This record gives sequence, structure tokens and C-alpha cells, in this order.
Amino acid sequence: MAGGDSFDTEIDLLLDHLRVERNLSPHTLEAYARDLGRVSGFCRRRGRGGFAEVQPLDLVEFLKELNSHGLSVRSQARLLSALRTCYRFLLGEGLCRHDPTSEIDSPRAGRKLPEFLSIAEVDALLAACGGDAPRQLRNRAMLEVLYATGLRVSELVGLKLQMLDLRRGLVRAFGKRRKERLVPLGEQALAALEDYLARGRPALLGPHGSEYLFVSARGRPLTRQGFWKNLKRLALQAGIRHSVSPHQLRHSFATHLLERGADLRSVQAMLGHADISTTEIYTHINAERLRQVIKRFHPRS
Repeated sequence: MAGGDSFDTEIDLLLDHLRVERNLSPHTLEAYARDLGRVSGFCRRRGRGGFAEVQPLDLVEFLKELNSHGLSVRSQARLLSALRTCYRFLLGEGLCRHDPTSEIDSPRAGRKLPEFLSIAEVDALLAACGGDAPRQLRNRAMLEVLYATGLRVSELVGLKLQMLDLRRGLVRAFGKRRKERLVPLGEQALAALEDYLARGRPALLGPHGSEYLFVSARGRPLTRQGFWKNLKRLALQAGIRHSVSPHQLRHSFATHLLERGADLRSVQAMLGHADISTTEIYTHINAERLRQVIKRFHPRS
């Protein structure tokens, strides 16, 4: 193989291998061809005649160029992953003797901070579902429980009567991989639940029976989609102009606790995070808010 023909031939060999041995879809193969073609074009301009001639510095400069053109970190990481696959294949086939990607770290995206509601927005949201109608009692109980416990929406709609311990003020939740945890309910959430159980749920169920805590007007378990739809409507009634999701209430629960001095381990346990590093993202929120306060009010910021 000589000149620029080596790159094209090596890419074709890899694509044949991925098509036959790994049964990848045409769409995925097209993505591999596009990404590897982009790398090979850059390396040709640097005088390389094939993947065996590519050096780590070539790839560093290539990633710099991608970054300067505004390619997302995620796309850069995907492209480098395709290149790693290419070199594993070429090494296995004896078509090259070294893998320059082994000396390159994958680009890492900065972790996006979770969006959450202010305390005033939470209060407005709860006020929007005030009233004595069965659905209003149910919606208020759901919001109070979600904000009081930080449950995931799937955990919330999956609650069954037997998972409540109103005497001790606890709810039993099953998170990812069916991991069980006990989460305390606050006084307002307990009051809203007792009101719903006494006056809202029986009216919604009518002659039907259900083991689920939160039910629709037809007596069936309320779905995630149904709760999300109700939440969007309540947010509009509350005058909240940005989009609101159930997960934002979970984020609000954690953020507001930490702002008031709760320890990270306790919040981790209540959220059901297996790794405390997942919970630590909420400390970054507080740090970012402090930076904004300093920037806005400090005379020398």
C-alpha cells in the first residue's frame, strides 16, 4: 500500500470486519466511515500515508482542530472511540505495530449542573393545586411527597399502600436495581397524604380497588406521563415560565437540604445514590450560586 491509498484500504477492511463479525447496522458503519475519513484526511495533509504512520502528536493536533471548529466534546470522544476500534483491528491483523490512541485521553465533557426550583417556585407550585376536589388532593399529595422525599417519578407512581408507614412517617422506595431504602416524610407531606387517603383516593377509586397509592379518575395507577402532564399544567397556573419536570423537584429536594446544612451522606441515602460522587454534583450547585452572588455584589468582582 502506498501513498494515500493505504488509509482508504484500511478503512474498507475495518468496515468489512465490523459488518461481518459484529453485524453492525449500515447507519453505524456510515458513522465509522465518516469519522475515520475525517481523521485520515487530516493526517494526509500532515504527510502520513496510512494509519501505521500516524503519531500521537497528529491526533493531538487533530483534536485541537476539532475543538476550534466547535465540535462537541461528545462528538470528539465518539470519533476517538472509532479510531481506537480501528487500531485494535489493525494491530490484530498485523497491519500496524503501534496504537497512537493509547497515549491520548478521551475528551471529557463538563458535568451539567441539575436544574432545580427556588423555594418560592415550589410554594407557588403547591399553591396551584390547592382545593378539595379529589384530583387536587391527589396532585398536592404527590407534589408534597416528591419534594419531601426526593423520589424519582417512577418510584413515586410505583408506590403501593403497603409501602407507607404513616405512624412512623416513612415511605419505602425501590430504586435502581430494586434497591430498597426508607425515606422520612415531612409533616406537610404526611398531612397531604392523610387528606388524600381520607377524601381524595376513595372518590377517585369509586367501586374499584387498587394496591397503588396514587390513582387516576378511572381507578387505575397514575402513570409517569399522566403526572408529568399534570405538573406542566400546574406550573403554568403557578406562573412559572420555564419548563418544569418531576426530576427538578428531586433536584430541588437535594439542593435545598444541602443549602440548609444537611450532610452529604444523609442526602445520598435519601436519594438512593450508590456512589456519593453522584450526590456531590449538588455541592457544585451551591458553589456556583455563591460565585454568582460574589460576582453580582462584591465591589471588586
